[in-house]
Amino acid sequence: MAADIEVRRMVLREISKRHLDTSRLDVQVFHGVVYLRGTVSGMRGHDIDIKAEMEIIRRILRQRPGVRDVVVDLIFR
Repeated sequence: MAADIEVRRMVLREISKRHLDTSRLDVQVFHGVVYLRGTVSGMRGHDIDIKAEMEIIRRILRQRPGVRDVVVDLIFR
């Protein structure tokens, strides 16, 4: 679906604003449901609470048009 593709782009833009290493993160969108799977870690030189950052991202995404839900299945390193 074209709408899912646009939502995925928006999700990737939002995540890229954070100091997170998402090279092992898989982002998929099906019928407005965002699935975040894989491994997320902090970027070198940035001391952040990764779980808190992902919770902020989840809350932001749930407020965006076209997003029905956000499923987070991540390993934090």
